Amino acid sequence: MAKTNKKANKDIRNLTREEKAARAKARAEALEREQKRRDHESLMKKVFTIVVCVILILALGIPTMALTVLSQG
Repeated sequence: MAKTNKKANKDIRNLTREEKAARAKARAEALEREQKRRDHESLMKKVFTIVVCVILILALGIPTMALTVLSQG
């Protein structure tokens, strides 16, 4: 006797223990990858900020020192 459509769908929804474990493992790996991506993004933002600050310090400091040295002469 053939299963009704409702019973067939119920069988599809029932996952085996291995399938549940595989899905849980995939979910954990996805969360770990997302956390690593966020950490990397945060680190790059900090590095970019430091580089911009150094460039600004040099851009303002070098001409100031040059004017100071040239004005004493």
